[in-house]
Amino acid sequence: MPAPLLDPRLLEILACPAEDHAPLRQTADGLTCTSCGRRYPIVDGIPVLLLDDAEIDTEIGADIPESGG
Repeated sequence: MPAPLLDPRLLEILACPAEDHAPLRQTADGLTCTSCGRRYPIVDGIPVLLLDDAEIDTEIGADIPESGG
């Protein structure tokens, strides 16, 4: 099931919580960082921007180590 669409104004101010704080873009799976490729889920309409819950897109973020907490 695709993630619910976020308000474009909210999407403008959200950024990846990783050290580069790059913008996020919305995809069918949630939010994806435009720099490191981490994917963050949207749960009940709320973006979950926790590094420990992120999945890494292997095409974009191949150099990113898994977060160890």
